[in-house]
Amino acid sequence: MRHEKPDMIARLRPLSALFLAGMLAACASSPSSTLGELPRTPDASIEQLLQQASTAKPDEAAVLRLSAADQAYKQKDLGRSTQILDQIPLESLKPAQQVFASTLRAQLELARNKTKAALKAFDHPSFQRLGEMPVDLQARAGMVKSLALAADGQALSAARERVFIDPLLNAEASKANHEEIWKLVSSLPLEQMQASSNEGDLNGWLELARITKSSSTLKEQQSNIDNWVAQNPDHPAAKQLPDALTKLKSLAAQPLNKIGLLLPQQGQLASVARALQDGFLAAHYQAQHNGGQQPDIKLYDSTQVRSLDEFYRQAQADGVQLVVGPLEKNLVKQMSSQPQLPITTLALNYADGNQEGPAQLFQFGLSAEDEAREVANRAWNDGMRRAVALVPRGEWGDRVLASFSRNWQAAGGTLIAAEHVDQPVELARQIADLLQLRQSEGRAKRLQGVLDSSVDTQPSRRQDIDFIFLAATPQQARQIKPTLAFQYAGDLPVYATSNLYTGVNNPAQDQDLNGIRFCETPWLLNPNNALRQQVAAQWPAANGSLGRLYAMGADAYQLAPRLPELKAVPSMQLDGLTGTLSVSASQRVERRLPWAEFKNGQVQPLENSGI
Repeated sequence: MRHEKPDMIARLRPLSALFLAGMLAACASSPSSTLGELPRTPDASIEQLLQQASTAKPDEAAVLRLSAADQAYKQKDLGRSTQILDQIPLESLKPAQQVFASTLRAQLELARNKTKAALKAFDHPSFQRLGEMPVDLQARAGMVKSLALAADGQALSAARERVFIDPLLNAEASKANHEEIWKLVSSLPLEQMQASSNEGDLNGWLELARITKSSSTLKEQQSNIDNWVAQNPDHPAAKQLPDALTKLKSLAAQPLNKIGLLLPQQGQLASVARALQDGFLAAHYQAQHNGGQQPDIKLYDSTQVRSLDEFYRQAQADGVQLVVGPLEKNLVKQMSSQPQLPITTLALNYADGNQEGPAQLFQFGLSAEDEAREVANRAWNDGMRRAVALVPRGEWGDRVLASFSRNWQAAGGTLIAAEHVDQPVELARQIADLLQLRQSEGRAKRLQGVLDSSVDTQPSRRQDIDFIFLAATPQQARQIKPTLAFQYAGDLPVYATSNLYTGVNNPAQDQDLNGIRFCETPWLLNPNNALRQQVAAQWPAANGSLGRLYAMGADAYQLAPRLPELKAVPSMQLDGLTGTLSVSASQRVERRLPWAEFKNGQVQPLENSGI
């Protein structure tokens, strides 16, 4: 049994009374017989355990069956474990056995990606006595609940749960637990990193995550971490920094002093490039105003680049340490095909495919594929399982549909059908085909013919569809939602990409979008952001859909000095204005976006959106 100093337990604010009791019980005597005997590690096989249970007394049989169900779970035989557990009447068990069974139930539900069902397992009244249970059972229940909370998007609650159970763990398990706590707290948006009274060690974790995420340079970050360690010498993270922060020490000694911004100053992409550049420079000036030394910026016109080799030679001669750009896809493709680049480069577009480019190339853009992945994740977490899709006809729609389908099916979802929207006059027919309404109408007509009389029936849509994935323009979306209502599917949930939002609240026009959930950039969902207000005061277009480009420019500036960090520590994330940013193994910047819903024609952010 692991004993903790009294002041450590005093520093912890319990999630509930049962977890405080749980930690105190770690040093108490063994539970009374009224709690019930728990399964021990069996020498027998599952078959032998079940055979013994068939002839044992009821109390002993229950323990044997619980042991068999647990063993089947550990062997990854989820079906058999569930089957055995279903045969054990939960209410006939004693409290410790009920906690054991409910925790195992939660593990089985988690293994099937049924997060809500896993969390529901912890609602059983037996958990009110968790503090009286054996330490191993308390730790197991807390660990599983943390996993369920994390899977449900409740990272702060999941971290809190792990902090509470930490005193119950041995040294090896505690170290692994600290790494998981760090992953959880470092994934939080800044506004959720504020300390609360009496939260002890959790407050320390949150403060460490906040200073790590809010530092503008690696050097400043390292200085802030060192100061935190000196001020909190008894905190678990001060005694042994998380692995991710240890890796950053070697990077802090390489300051970024000069950035080359490579964008088209003329031609078709000039207006897009201007918004990106203005956002980039606005973030630069804001960082200067907030104090701290910032890198110098040198502008280059990508339309004048005749040779990449020549450009990089000039940039090196100018002292550039990192290039941001280009925007043109053909130049990004050229860079991606090189074996290596002379200077680390953050391209503002993507080469085709997911093939790895040179080690010095990172790629960042407003990828619709990111949003399709977000729709798949959100719909799955909301309990959806069977989808149909409506996407525009053309190459863009094909890419979005492919990304959604790939991520949706990887999660375990089913894509029943898809339609490509093109001509508005075809929309009603396409939706009817998608929902198999024409088959329903045909059945009604055949029935009327057989009965030789009129049939008072309405066409009905197929009932095995949970939601519609929609990628459409505002004009298309405003036609699609009313058409769904006309086709007896007005109650069908719709999850969409940001393309349907103009960026400006227009209740009169957007009433037809009511009920649609969509992912969007923090820039457009948070009008109170200081940088957005500064930029919009000078360029009002930043309040509309062009705002996504200003946000991307600002994020490119924030990403520039953090690329080595994000590459070295894949779990690290940056709270950006286009989303929560991370770097994939192929060195593409991936975005996780907050969510909103149209209500009364206006955009309302959804809970757990991260804005």
